[in-house]
Amino acid sequence: MKKISILIPCHNEQDNIERLYEQLTDSISSIDRYLWEIVFVEDGSYDDTLSRIKQLRERDERVCFISLSRNFGKENAMLAGFDHITGDCVIIMDADLQHPPQLMAEMIGEWESGYDDVYAERLNRGKESWLRRKLSMLYYRLLQRMAKVDVLPNVGDFRLLDRKCIDSMKKLRETQRYTKGLYCWIGFKKKKISFQQADREKGRSSFTYHRLFNLAVEGITSYTTAPLRISTVIGILVSFVAFIYMCYVLVKTILYGEPVQGYPTLVILILFLGGVQLLSLGIIGEYLGRIFHETKNRPVYLISEREGI
Repeated sequence: MKKISILIPCHNEQDNIERLYEQLTDSISSIDRYLWEIVFVEDGSYDDTLSRIKQLRERDERVCFISLSRNFGKENAMLAGFDHITGDCVIIMDADLQHPPQLMAEMIGEWESGYDDVYAERLNRGKESWLRRKLSMLYYRLLQRMAKVDVLPNVGDFRLLDRKCIDSMKKLRETQRYTKGLYCWIGFKKKKISFQQADREKGRSSFTYHRLFNLAVEGITSYTTAPLRISTVIGILVSFVAFIYMCYVLVKTILYGEPVQGYPTLVILILFLGGVQLLSLGIIGEYLGRIFHETKNRPVYLISEREGI
């Protein structure tokens, strides 16, 4: 009999663990043709998330958990799950109850039809501010234009992956991870299903604007060198304009002379060229920083405790 793993990265979700487990078991009970394991990856929570998971483990041996030594971030927590799950496929979902477990049956049906990656597209984004929604869509549009692989908008980590996809994800050991792009990079046969995303009922999302901005930078710098090319193009254009202006000033001075003037123009040119140089250096620095982190070759995560794995 085949086994299905459910992978749930969680950070400070003590108020949602019990209800999520109840919804999962209700959905699992109607799909009795598979063995199941529910793997929680506790990502350095400072509330009672781990103790709640341990209580579930005492009641149900299908519940397993990995507790990381600190908060390594959701991307790295998912890799820890990929490394340890034993199922023929895995269903990834968040612990905040925004991903409905009832959708698992449809995902499994598509998997049984031969699809390797069944991803869930959000028809709505729940209780999300207008600014955050607009910034998210703008980011995806920019990334799709610059990246060499498709990064699907309104698609998160809620998906089913076949074992071949899991093994492929395990091979990608980069420390600066953007998993949404990795799903597309590995390829395989994909299938879209749609769902209405529920609102978070309890707790707060750990993805602040600052963390979302960092994740966006990771996505851009991980999958495209377009910013480097843009800085090169800007440098060429600015140099060309500066050369034309230099020729203009030279000819004007020879023909008409030039009194002591032009201080505002000089200051503007210096500030503009300096700004372009700093922008280019900043972009180069982002890429150099990622090279610096990768060359350290540190483990992506460290496990403090695990059970059932």
